[in-house]
Amino acid sequence: MKHSLLRARSLSRLAATLLVATVAIPAMSGACAAATLRFGTDPSYPPYEYKLPDGRLAGLDIDIGNAMCAAANVKCEWVESSFDGLIAALQARKFDAINASMAPTAARRAVMDFTQPVYAADIRLVAARGSRLAPDAASLAGKRVGVLQGSTQAAFVKSSWERRGVLVREYPDQDSIYADLVNGRLDATLVVGSQARLGFLTKPQGARFELAGPRIEDPSILGASSVIGVRKGDGKTLQTLDAALARIKQDGTLSRLEKQYLGDAPAAK
Repeated sequence: MKHSLLRARSLSRLAATLLVATVAIPAMSGACAAATLRFGTDPSYPPYEYKLPDGRLAGLDIDIGNAMCAAANVKCEWVESSFDGLIAALQARKFDAINASMAPTAARRAVMDFTQPVYAADIRLVAARGSRLAPDAASLAGKRVGVLQGSTQAAFVKSSWERRGVLVREYPDQDSIYADLVNGRLDATLVVGSQARLGFLTKPQGARFELAGPRIEDPSILGASSVIGVRKGDGKTLQTLDAALARIKQDGTLSRLEKQYLGDAPAAK
């Protein structure tokens, strides 16, 4: 799981902005931090954030962000970046907030502030059916595990599994991981469970694979939910986002969007 539970991120690489997509929201009266709210996202993680054939952005996080902009009476603007470049781009003021199924880890809290939780987390191992692999270092020793570069999954496997013999392979996007899983270059991947279900396992190329073992439970690294991140000390933007999030939760918009994109599956990376 652009989905994602849980779509510490790299702070060193500033990714080039690839595209800005603007969604017009009718102007209404009301105080807010700015007339335009700019979200940074990585549109390579369906069903959370992805691009349609015509180039438009789509996905759960995109619809949530647009609904929050409508609730806050601001225009919504989307800026694309690679996942591991989002934090650096936020610090460089390329946009106002990161909306990309991000987990609130301690490392991220050191450089960002976060909204209230948006949706729950669910990190799972994906492996071939019948492989008998489990999401632990003993089972995966000597195995090649692909993870999204800069994600909490990458931080987890590198700190907890790599030193115990697991061969960690980092990729710039999840689709490349799935491609190498299918062609045998990887033995497994650690990913947001709902993203794996909807973005891979239900597709023809994912037919030979499954969610292997239980979900990963390590709140200190993986976090417990997806949040939206803002620059440290940017209280106006944070207040605007939290108020808008509370509103779309209260009126049922968030629940409707979760059901539309995820069914009963939770998310965040």
